[in-house]
Amino acid sequence: MENFNKPYLYSPIVTFEVDGQTMPMKLVYVTKRGQSDQYLVLATTKLSLKPDEIIQMYGRRWQIECFFKVAKQYLQFDQTQIQSYDGLCGHLAMVLMGYDILALAARENKDERTLGDLFYDYGRPMPDIDVAKALNWLLETITGLGKKFAMEAAVLDAIFDEFIKALPSSLVKLLDKA
Repeated sequence: MENFNKPYLYSPIVTFEVDGQTMPMKLVYVTKRGQSDQYLVLATTKLSLKPDEIIQMYGRRWQIECFFKVAKQYLQFDQTQIQSYDGLCGHLAMVLMGYDILALAARENKDERTLGDLFYDYGRPMPDIDVAKALNWLLETITGLGKKFAMEAAVLDAIFDEFIKALPSSLVKLLDKA
């Protein structure tokens, strides 16, 4: 009786020749879900691996290929002119972080369709924001939270004083102008 629950049809060991040298190879014929007449052939020279392990390994490898496709097409992974090692490491870190954010959003998305234009939008540059406006917004937000949670004015003033002390002097001058 045939086992229909296994994800592969069969897994033979074959030999092939490279530059006159014969090498053994394990093949795994993986069926397409719901269609037993269509399959994919996976191959490895590690004969000790079980078919399920080979399938799992190729699955992880496919995820890596998908990462590189997204990183290059949408996150400008290969579009850099940085020539220093530290700069390249920083660029790679930003691409990886962007991919992680997109992968998390995809995982949390209940709808199994694609994320649409999210990849395209993520690749576009963000508009410049005036630092003084951003700091004013932050201070107004903190003030609003202080009022919402009924903080005493003295406590809120102390928080603002410590925040202003921690800022560089150039930013404090920007805040005075705004």
